Amino acid sequence: MIAEAVLKRAADVLRIESDGILSLIERLGENFVQAVQLLRDCRGKVVVTGLGKSGLICRKVAATLASTGTPAFFLHSGDGVHGDLGMVMKGDVIVAVSNSGETDEILKLLPHFKLHELKLIVMTGNPDSSLAKAGDVVLNVAVKEACPLGLAPTASTTAALAMGDALAVVLLEERGFKEEDFAVRHPGGILGRRLILRVEDLMHREAELPLVRHDVSVKEALFEITSKRLGVTGVIDSGSHLIGVITDGDLRRGLQTHGDGILSKRTDEVMTRGPRTIAKDVLAAQALAVMEENSLRPITSLFVLDADQKPVGIIHLHDILKTGI
Repeated sequence: MIAEAVLKRAADVLRIESDGILSLIERLGENFVQAVQLLRDCRGKVVVTGLGKSGLICRKVAATLASTGTPAFFLHSGDGVHGDLGMVMKGDVIVAVSNSGETDEILKLLPHFKLHELKLIVMTGNPDSSLAKAGDVVLNVAVKEACPLGLAPTASTTAALAMGDALAVVLLEERGFKEEDFAVRHPGGILGRRLILRVEDLMHREAELPLVRHDVSVKEALFEITSKRLGVTGVIDSGSHLIGVITDGDLRRGLQTHGDGILSKRTDEVMTRGPRTIAKDVLAAQALAVMEENSLRPITSLFVLDADQKPVGIIHLHDILKTGI
């Protein structure tokens, strides 16, 4: 019974918070459009300021804006009134977050914002507050708190976070922000590697590229597979176009069926025709997806072709996995 009560209460909290976010949709209007325009046209930086739990949300909103093409940073309202206002310059746009709209530390910053003629976007749960009255644009994020006492910021911080995400995503699209732009801002870690590394960065080329002609023996193909240590060789025609592949698995199956006699056959008699290939400028993560498309017969290598359909490289599954992608 206790477990049921715990789960019910948890479900109530999640329902209240999700309903709070959904209620914001009905309030989207010209004020949101104006906020986007102010942020898009900002010639300086976007300064996101708040205190306490709202301050924690501000940190995340500023970080999301910065990583998606809108220069932004977080200003702790308390630190702002004790010297950090020096970071705020003419041309900046302020986003102030306060559920009550009466946070004393933020209100003390208003004269400085006015002195430098800074535009102020207010995100608050009290559109009649002192802070809201000072704002150029007000985003009403009033919601019912999930806290049964109505005291601990719960749904209100969730709503502010969601509204911040809405601003960031709309701005991302307004700016024509692309995967490549995102990668530049995330050079470290798996995310950066997924968005930066391309096939040409990882592929084996030139002397490392396993290739045999279509009219040589399978025995020669075996030597090529063994010496290049990639478990496969490409088969090319007289014009150096890729027409098939032979894998070490193909050879094992062939030996079981035909014995040593398979070694004297021509490569074009045993090769697999129409192999999957890829271009060198494709993301390595996409190459991995191609390899994993067929779970019944997974591909471990892809030959890389140039514009003339001639092989210029090969990328192996292990080459991609070693990067952490």
